[in-house]
Amino acid sequence: MLSALSRRDSRISVFIIALLSVLSLLLLSACSSSSSESTAASGEATDSAATFRTLDEIKESGVIKIGVFSDKAPFGSVDANGEYAGYDIEYAHRIAQDLGVEVEFVPVEAAARVEFVDTGKVDLILANFTVTEERAQKVDFANPYLKVSLGVVSPDNAPINAEADLEGNTVLVVKGTTAEAYLEQEHPELELQKYEQYTEVTNALIDGRGAAWVTDNTEALAWAAQTEGFSATITSLGNPDTIAAAVAKGNTTLLDWLNEQLVTLDAEKFFFDDFEKTLRPVYGDDIAPEELVFSAEER
Repeated sequence: MLSALSRRDSRISVFIIALLSVLSLLLLSACSSSSSESTAASGEATDSAATFRTLDEIKESGVIKIGVFSDKAPFGSVDANGEYAGYDIEYAHRIAQDLGVEVEFVPVEAAARVEFVDTGKVDLILANFTVTEERAQKVDFANPYLKVSLGVVSPDNAPINAEADLEGNTVLVVKGTTAEAYLEQEHPELELQKYEQYTEVTNALIDGRGAAWVTDNTEALAWAAQTEGFSATITSLGNPDTIAAAVAKGNTTLLDWLNEQLVTLDAEKFFFDDFEKTLRPVYGDDIAPEELVFSAEER
């Protein structure tokens, strides 16, 4: 009899211990959930927050990572010596110089620019990045340094001279560009062939896989000027836009520094000198620097 009672008491004890363990786990889970909600409510960083380095962290590391194009001359490309060159590259070197750090160039494709800065793969983007409302919801843009519009490149033997001439033709674009967004919104009837890289889309145009290439007018004019048999037949398509550096959402220390530096660069006419060094050899007298470069009076 005593043995039976002992076994019963033992089973009751095990049940009580198991019940207490379950209650303890539930309590810990509730506390953890409450703590997470409190953290989110207080505005503190969470695992889902964008990853970026502050201005001080960049200076301390001695290196700033800047996303640039590697195939979009004369703004960002790799030259015959394997060195980065172009308008944006000159700007990037000056940023690093004024920060007192080295620059690490990170090649990016147009469609990946937001992702690269949002995930901390780069500290900022200088890849001919046009400011749009949609992009401004995902990244923070500094004040602009260039003016831009869309343009059209087509073969001299079959020119596309007006926007209406695009109808019924295959049009080439690079993914993630304002050209793609504009045509999809304004001309959903068009057949678009989309490419990841600028070298891919220009090869497609040369091979006759499309009737025209729509891109920034700055790029259209530059490429056509250096490519026999093609012309920038339309140099202003849609509304004019601006180009600016972009940093991760909330990286105010780097953003504020970039905007302050622009004041200094304007006073020095840095961007006009940059135009003469990198763009004038391509455009010649076809484009005046005032057509592209922001002046201090325009800010």
